[in-house]
Amino acid sequence: MAKEKSAHGTFCWNEYVTRDMAGAENFYTSLLGWKAVQGGMPGMKYTMFKANDKHVGGLMEMPPDVPAEVPSHWMAYIEVDDVDAAAAKVTELGGQLLHGPQDVPTVGRFCIIQDPTGGVVSLIAMPD
Repeated sequence: MAKEKSAHGTFCWNEYVTRDMAGAENFYTSLLGWKAVQGGMPGMKYTMFKANDKHVGGLMEMPPDVPAEVPSHWMAYIEVDDVDAAAAKVTELGGQLLHGPQDVPTVGRFCIIQDPTGGVVSLIAMPD
């Protein structure tokens, strides 16, 4: 994940989650000219996509506990100042907390939420 801290409430990262990392990497590098580099995430295979010299997204395997009917998908991340406070507010506003909050070593703390209309997005707080 890119390490630049963004302003609260802004989209800051996109990540592709799939059961076929090689196929996805081949598709997006061929289609868009992205370069794929190993992301160095502890304990997992993670690929970073770069356009020119800028990190534009990540690629990871679908976690094994995700039900088979969940398709490969892009996950957008929105920067927040405090993930735990934002997660609590999600439920107050009628949304659902789908995962976390959870720490990601060397990256920050994130959660996955669903808004009352069904939209799914991740919230993340990265260290200063």
